[in-house]
Amino acid sequence: MKRISTLFTLLVSLSALAQIPAGYYNTATGTGYTLKTQLHNIIDSHTDQGYQGLYTTFILSDKDLYYENNGSILDIYSEKPSGPDSYEYYYGSDQQDDGSGGTAEGQKFNREHVIPQSYFSSVTPMYSDAHFILPTDKYINGERGNFPFGRVGTATKIFTNGSKKGSNLNSGYSAGYTGVVFEPIDEFKGDVARMFLYFATRYEGQLNGFYTSVNESSTQTKAMFDGTENHAFSNTFLNILLTWHAQDPVSQREIDRNNAIYGRQDNRNPYIDHPEYVATIWGTIAGADNTFSANLSLYPNPAVNHEVHIYSETVLEDIQVINLNGQLVQHISKPQSSTAKVYTLTNLPTGLYLIKMSTGNQTETKKLVVN
Repeated sequence: MKRISTLFTLLVSLSALAQIPAGYYNTATGTGYTLKTQLHNIIDSHTDQGYQGLYTTFILSDKDLYYENNGSILDIYSEKPSGPDSYEYYYGSDQQDDGSGGTAEGQKFNREHVIPQSYFSSVTPMYSDAHFILPTDKYINGERGNFPFGRVGTATKIFTNGSKKGSNLNSGYSAGYTGVVFEPIDEFKGDVARMFLYFATRYEGQLNGFYTSVNESSTQTKAMFDGTENHAFSNTFLNILLTWHAQDPVSQREIDRNNAIYGRQDNRNPYIDHPEYVATIWGTIAGADNTFSANLSLYPNPAVNHEVHIYSETVLEDIQVINLNGQLVQHISKPQSSTAKVYTLTNLPTGLYLIKMSTGNQTETKKLVVN
């Protein structure tokens, strides 16, 4: 949910901090994998409300109070952020999966394990952990199956809100995998990434069966994982997760969902509460997508006098300045170049930022230091 003003983003951030229990992260003092283990110890041993209990949790955690704002189910596979949805589901109706339907969109909804339950043989408490389970359209859930998340190059299926399935785009930040992947719309890519990062942290010590399958075409592939407890993810998919985390900062919907699930399970997703933990553990974006046909650069970097210039051969349509807490510091739509191919950002506060530059469906993200 990136359609928010700087002031609203700040208020959201302050609201989120106010709802984190006092002292909850006091023992999260390390860096790298040490911090990951410390977070694991904080969020481990949550209260399992059971698989059927997910529907009770969803009533609190997954209502649309942000788009249509009509109390319908917020389904990331059918939600259209900029317009009316093609169909909607409501809790307490006959739309819940009863073993029928699911042959087309809009018939039934059920419980989508973002990390497929076949990965962990449906054992508890993974089986019913709401932090990575969502209410979604039954048909799309089935089409996604056990395929990893990634960037679709050639789509074999495109769903009504733009989510799609097809072969992975084996270039840029998603280079290194050619199998079939599922790609959610941009609005929810960060949400998905932070669910995976939560999973790797909450279930540290149980990931040794998570490995890269030799057979990429198999729907049982665990290609997003590398079989290790610390690093957890294969390089290609860590790259994708880090990029999505940076490009789609934490939203009010995620904050509210995190609080609602905490009320049920007694544990939290630390990467929603503290987005900066991601870089502290796994590093910053492992590789920006070189989507612009010509050179794009920031200079000087570090910035001088709180000012930086962007050189781009391609006309930019959008510039966002995002700090490592996921807050939107500046947002410039249809920026004007000061001179030929040069855009200037001024009055930047001291800090470390991600500069997201976009035109059409092309996006480049670069790190900037302001001393």
